Amino acid sequence: MLIPFTKMHGIGNDFVLIDNRAGHLELSADVIRKLADRRFGVGCDQVLVATTASSTAADMAMQIFNADGSSAGQCGNGVRCFVVFMRDAGATFRGKARIETPGGIVRAQILESGIVRATMGEAPQLDPANVPMLAAEQAAHYEVLVDGVPVLLGAVSMGNPHAVLTVANVQSAPVATLGPAIQALEEFPDGVNVGFMQVISREQIRLRVFERGVGETLACGSGACAAVVVGQIQGKLGARVRVDLAGGALDIEWPGPGQPAIMSGPTAIVFKAEVEL
Repeated sequence: MLIPFTKMHGIGNDFVLIDNRAGHLELSADVIRKLADRRFGVGCDQVLVATTASSTAADMAMQIFNADGSSAGQCGNGVRCFVVFMRDAGATFRGKARIETPGGIVRAQILESGIVRATMGEAPQLDPANVPMLAAEQAAHYEVLVDGVPVLLGAVSMGNPHAVLTVANVQSAPVATLGPAIQALEEFPDGVNVGFMQVISREQIRLRVFERGVGETLACGSGACAAVVVGQIQGKLGARVRVDLAGGALDIEWPGPGQPAIMSGPTAIVFKAEVEL
C-alpha cells in the first residue's frame, strides 16, 4: 500500500508527516520505527500523524511518535511544521490553528513572513508530580546522583517531561553519556528529555537536547521552551530569549508562571513522496 507523506524540518528537527484523517491507516510501533530509520526508511526524529480532533475546541489533531516507536506528548517544532502541512493539505482554520495533541491543545499561526508562531498549550507544569519527577517538593534546583556524582538540574513539563542542566560550554558538555544516564534515573519514572543549557546573556542561550526515544537532535522546540522556563525560574533569563541550537535559532517568550510559553521559528518542506507500508 503506497502512502503519501511529506518530509519537513524545523531548524533541523525533522519529521515524516502523514494525513490519516480518514482513519484508514494502522501505524504500529514497528511501522513507525521503519519509517524513522535513516538507512532503511525515510528517516526522521518523529512521525507526525494527522487525525480528526476529538474535542470541539480543536480544528485538527496530531499524533506524535518518536523514532523508537513510542508515543510523545508534545513536540514544539513538530506543531510548527504540522500547521504548514495541514494548510497545504486543505485544512481550513482562521488565524491560529487549534491543534489537539496528547499534551493538550496548542495554537499555531503562520505569519506573513513564513515564520510559524506556536503557543504551547497549557502553562508549563513545575510541580514535580506533574513532570513527573520523584521529589519531595517543588524547587528551582534539584540534586540527583548520577553514578554517585551529584548533578544540579531544573525540571518542568511542557506536555512532556524535561530536565535542564546549566553547563559552562555546550559544545564540550557530555550530552551523549550524561543524557541517557539522567533519562534512566528512578527520579523520572516516565523518562525525560535532557537539555544542556549555556547561558550567554539574559536574552540568549545555547542549547543541546538529548530527547527521550530519539537521542540528541539538531533542535527541540519543547526543549527550548523548557530551558527558558527553567532559566527564568532560576533567575538567569528574561522573558524573551533567543535559543541557539545546532540546527538554527528559536525565539521563546514566557510571561511567567501560569502562562504558556510561545515559540517562533522557521519551517521547511524537504520533499513529498509515497512510501510502501
